[in-house]
Amino acid sequence: MAATGTARWEGSLEEGSGTMSTATGLEGTFTRASRFADGAGTNPEELIGAAHAGCFSQFLALLLSKNGTPPASIETTAKVSIVVADGGPTINRIALSTVVDVDLPAEEITAFADEAKVGCPVSKALAGVEEITLAVSKA
Repeated sequence: MAATGTARWEGSLEEGSGTMSTATGLEGTFTRASRFADGAGTNPEELIGAAHAGCFSQFLALLLSKNGTPPASIETTAKVSIVVADGGPTINRIALSTVVDVDLPAEEITAFADEAKVGCPVSKALAGVEEITLAVSKA
């Protein structure tokens, strides 16, 4: 299985704009301002955050289900931070925050969540990110 995403950029970095889309129809426009300031539109980091949150949630559901305690729900947010340094823009931090509705003690939920943070394929793909944190709450 392979997933496909595409992007098209037109113009200079300062004045240009672009679109990003997935093969399944998700689409968003982006500009320099939407990426490095508070401009309207999406940005690659937002899409990485959505992918990471989705992958983590699904992997955590797998682990909990294999334990015989499938969750009623998992809601995860991934806040992706980007800094501009001498070497260029770099994703330096991802803060995962998840709320898990499952009939387990909080410490067991946290242990499964820690395993999901390390084991989900998107986490593995993002191994170069300096810091990935995780906050876990029981619903």
